[in-house]
Amino acid sequence: MSIVTRFAPSPTGFLHLGHVASALVGWRCARAAGGRFLLRIEDIDPTRCRPEFAAAIEEDLAWAGLSWDGPVRAQSAHLPAYRAVLTTLAERGLLYPCFCTRAEIQREVREAASAPHAPDGSLRYPGTCRALTPADRRHRLAAGAPHVLRLDMAAALRAAATPLWFDDLRHGRVLCAPERFGDVVLARRDAPASYHLCVTHDDAVQDVTLVTRGDDLLAATDVHRVLQAVMGWPAPRYLHHPLLTDAEGRRLAKRDQALSVRALRAMGVGAEEVRRRATLAIPCG
Repeated sequence: MSIVTRFAPSPTGFLHLGHVASALVGWRCARAAGGRFLLRIEDIDPTRCRPEFAAAIEEDLAWAGLSWDGPVRAQSAHLPAYRAVLTTLAERGLLYPCFCTRAEIQREVREAASAPHAPDGSLRYPGTCRALTPADRRHRLAAGAPHVLRLDMAAALRAAATPLWFDDLRHGRVLCAPERFGDVVLARRDAPASYHLCVTHDDAVQDVTLVTRGDDLLAATDVHRVLQAVMGWPAPRYLHHPLLTDAEGRRLAKRDQALSVRALRAMGVGAEEVRRRATLAIPCG
């Protein structure tokens, strides 16, 4: 099977060197093997994603010499597909509505004996709404109560019925412990589907065979393996690469105003120099 990789940024700002580094890893792995490199725009969040940033992503990648194969996939154009997955999970008893506000969750966790956190640093949901009766859920939904949809992690792990692991080209065989995340949100009040659901679904339908992304998403792969197992989606190989950092050793991030590719271009920095600064010495196999 030919290798297929992808670069999947969110259009919430301009690309910086860290983005280019991640794109280069996938692009070089695909090109070295005569495979395909896909571009996906993860624009599922209507409150933060903007079309001008999506257009800038394509322009900056093309300027940097990173070509992609086939049309760009914008997640906002595939909402019915994500809703179908949510419906399937709900029909199998693996999804439930959660009516708790963030403040209520924080208060409940504070009042507990401990304050468990997920690997991403967020508070792990204590499962309050999982215990609601079907009648109570129907009543609240009929009343229009705001809610999110959560994966019942314990039920999903039972449905997976097998130890979960994945192969990573840097980290080797990684055993998964998705229970550390608790009942993750798969659809929010302000977005029709979550990152976890959309990225896993899209990797499956686009036949991605090698997922290349930063080490900051290594732990999240545990959740993705659960979804792959219960939905019968294939498990790709992974390559979680180191994050590009600044002179002080801090990871480059849009929220910290990391210097954008657009700003470097305006300063007269050429495409070859941008690629050199963004290159990570990562083998593809």
